[in-house]
Amino acid sequence: MNSEEKSGPADERVRRSKDAVLATAYEMLSESGLGGFSIDAVSRRSGVAKMTIYRHWPSRAALLLDACSRMTSPLEIPQTGALRSDVLQVAMAVADRMQSKRWSSLLPSVIDAAERDPEVAALHARQQAAMMETFRIVIERAKASGELPAEADTTAMVAMIMGPLVYRRWFSREKIEPAFVETVVDSVLRATPAG
Repeated sequence: MNSEEKSGPADERVRRSKDAVLATAYEMLSESGLGGFSIDAVSRRSGVAKMTIYRHWPSRAALLLDACSRMTSPLEIPQTGALRSDVLQVAMAVADRMQSKRWSSLLPSVIDAAERDPEVAALHARQQAAMMETFRIVIERAKASGELPAEADTTAMVAMIMGPLVYRRWFSREKIEPAFVETVVDSVLRATPAG
């Protein structure tokens, strides 16, 4: 019998304790970002011993990575058949996430911590790459179909869309209305020559 076929009370206890730790980590991150997020705090709140937590996550960053990966589902890749509507759908989804309580409390604290902690910086880079990948897929698909020229700068296009959304959410602190997202997407597409 291999280890995957074994299932006993010990395995169930391990699963329950891991679930309790991740649920607590998720709650804490959703409530207040990284402020006060530590193995000690998660242990106190979850009731799971620190040694047990360290057995599954060797560092705060490892637990943070696992909890954050559960907080973020991949953005859906649209298949509308047109570049504008595909990009607009992704941009609207990103804007919705930015305005959710979870992201508004978590992302600024991750960015701040990433300046000082290489493990958090790596986590932040992976999170952003995953979010931007959907934009990239849509843009590269438009290049392959001839809707955009092959030399169109995918990274610049994504930055020109994300910049105004980030500015409005965390600098001017205005609501990101659908009309604003449409204006941003249209201005980026107008600035990019057609294929």
